[in-house]
Amino acid sequence: MSRDWPFPRIIAHRGGGSLAPENTLAAIRLGQSLGYTAHEFDVKLTLDDRAVLLHDATLDRTTDGSGRPADLMLEELRKLDAGAWHSEPYRGEPIPTFAEVAQLLLSKGTLADIEIKPTPGFDWRTGTRVALEAQQLWQSAAAKPIFTSFSFEALMAAKEAAPEFPRGWLVSRFTNADWKRMEDLEAVALVTSHEHFPPDAIERVKTKGYRVMVYTINDAGVARQYLDAGIDAIVTDNLKEFAERFAGLI
Repeated sequence: MSRDWPFPRIIAHRGGGSLAPENTLAAIRLGQSLGYTAHEFDVKLTLDDRAVLLHDATLDRTTDGSGRPADLMLEELRKLDAGAWHSEPYRGEPIPTFAEVAQLLLSKGTLADIEIKPTPGFDWRTGTRVALEAQQLWQSAAAKPIFTSFSFEALMAAKEAAPEFPRGWLVSRFTNADWKRMEDLEAVALVTSHEHFPPDAIERVKTKGYRVMVYTINDAGVARQYLDAGIDAIVTDNLKEFAERFAGLI
């Protein structure tokens, strides 16, 4: 697999960081307006197998609905408000489909870090469906998105369905057992929490031929330490300050 790496060194978390309701078109538009050229976001399936953006296993935190999105049809999910929880200006913002987000990103030439976030028990199905849809949506794009996931099963499914897309193994705490998982996935990158992965650990992974991404750094001073140590990408919620401090890296 090619290890080409088109991504900037700073990536907008969940589309628009903390400035807009996460995983919405409004969030991505806001990130784009600040100059961000890559956006991380979470994708899962509805009851009718439609791919939508949502982080949690339930709707309660980020919408006015409740229960699992996997138990509702897309038409039902589209009636929910995914913006009011954040702030009044975003009241009425809907849960977007994966296709809508892809179209917005592609229209501006911005890149995607797609976290496959299956509802528990739907890992293989979600990885397969998201990968096949991405294959169609980005078929003529110059740069493919990267698939990441905490679910090994979902990423293996994505590998089988769309092997040409790069994959990043997402883990909160990196251990020696993850070397085998990255090898099996034919991953191009390790994606891990900076809280358990100090800057001096970066080189050990990079010498094995992998890129390294860390989440979620919101302090510019901490970000600078990782950038100086050679990190390939940082995911952040602090979009405005990072756009000002690291303008050439977004």
